[in-house]
Amino acid sequence: MKYYLGVDVGGTKTHALIACEDGTAVALGEAGTGNHEVVGYGGLRKALTESLTAALSEANLSVEEISGAGFGVGGYDWPSELQPTLNKIETLGLGCQIDIVNDSVIGLVAGATEGWGVVLIAGTGNNVRGRDRTGREGRITGNGGWFGESGGAGELVGKAICAVSHEWTRRGPPTALTQTFLQLTGAKDSEDFIEGLVMERIHPSANWAQAVFQTAQAGDEIAREVIEWTARELGASAVGVIRQLNFQQEIFEVIMVGSLFKGGPLYNEPLKETILNEAPGAKFIRLEAPPVIGGVLLGMEKSGYAGYVYRERMIETTIELLRGKLSP
Repeated sequence: MKYYLGVDVGGTKTHALIACEDGTAVALGEAGTGNHEVVGYGGLRKALTESLTAALSEANLSVEEISGAGFGVGGYDWPSELQPTLNKIETLGLGCQIDIVNDSVIGLVAGATEGWGVVLIAGTGNNVRGRDRTGREGRITGNGGWFGESGGAGELVGKAICAVSHEWTRRGPPTALTQTFLQLTGAKDSEDFIEGLVMERIHPSANWAQAVFQTAQAGDEIAREVIEWTARELGASAVGVIRQLNFQQEIFEVIMVGSLFKGGPLYNEPLKETILNEAPGAKFIRLEAPPVIGGVLLGMEKSGYAGYVYRERMIETTIELLRGKLSP
């Protein structure tokens, strides 16, 4: 029996999943964040070691028994980051073929029925990546506002704050968002709220996005426009990736990952419209599979094993593992 490893290094936690060649998940190890932008490369090494050690112990396997491994690493965005990332992975002692990608890519591989397409990330921040049938990737920078990339909760809240500022300076129309933010922060009026932001007494949070959605649902047109703008911005980033990969005439899957997609039609419909205007063959799927599965599948692929036919079984058995760990 051969065993394969997938590792998902995220912003809050790291998962290491071991599955056997028939797709059965046999062990799942967990550690804290390993994103080097947060904890440095020493923290990456610690998270990798702890999560893999836990998974190997649970599976009663040695590292030499791993036949292929795929790593989805949060914070790995540029060629200059490959070697430092690889250096830390090499300390694990794996003797097999490995693949290293940005963590958003393993979400795509886990969620797409054939392992290729486009993945949209809309959580606190945003990202878009794509992968064609040959494994060639398309991408945006993933670095947000500096590069005109919006679509996450942080950007949505920023746009809503602009609307409040525009009302205060009479650049824009009245909006119920003003009262929403006053209630959230305890500021006495618009000037106090804006002064608090400037003087850093008030700290904006991506969690305010939920209140923006509630304000829109209560009928505020400006809040609705803020949500629609944010959605269309993410859609525009997706269009760029679609063009990079020449998907305009393809039938392909768009995997949606993140909390903003829970906002329903207010967010999802403008997003879909923007993408479908460019690529009418796009099919939209919310990610239900644990992303770490994509790491295992990449490890199988890298080692020359056609394991994607076992994806559904891997999803089912990994979810069972997760439920077992959550049970008292």
